[in-house]
Amino acid sequence: MKFVSITKENYNQVAEIYKEGLATKMATFETQVPNWDQWNKKFLPFYSIALVLKNEVLGWATLTAVSPRAVYRGVAEVTIYIKSSDQQKGLGKLLLDELITQSEQQGIWSLQASIFRGNDISIQLHKKCGFRVLGYKEKIAKRDRIWHDTFILERRSRVVGVS
Repeated sequence: MKFVSITKENYNQVAEIYKEGLATKMATFETQVPNWDQWNKKFLPFYSIALVLKNEVLGWATLTAVSPRAVYRGVAEVTIYIKSSDQQKGLGKLLLDELITQSEQQGIWSLQASIFRGNDISIQLHKKCGFRVLGYKEKIAKRDRIWHDTFILERRSRVVGVS
């Protein structure tokens, strides 16, 4: 297995995994898979990685800036998806640990995640990688006319922004 950047060339596989996540109705408030240009504008390009085995994308993770303001340049939101057939094999931890390492190398001091109530596997994954639950947002948004709560998790770097 290896980590590679997400590019236009491997985006179709990334999009298929994202589509699987959309189908669960517990991974995102989005309802459609974006095209490459939309996706590439949303996520930070230096922090978009895929876990690949024999040219097959097994999962991906990326970061989104939480704000364009300079004071928040070291704060980003995590997005991670694992192919449904490869979930609960430890790949999510490998991928999230690598994303954390890469983000710290680039000066990111705080990572956050917003996870649907009931998505216990994702919450536990983030906790294993050093995130803590800050709280939750009650009925923060609707998906398919149903209100959903999201847990807010945060991981503060122990090596970046400590002084």
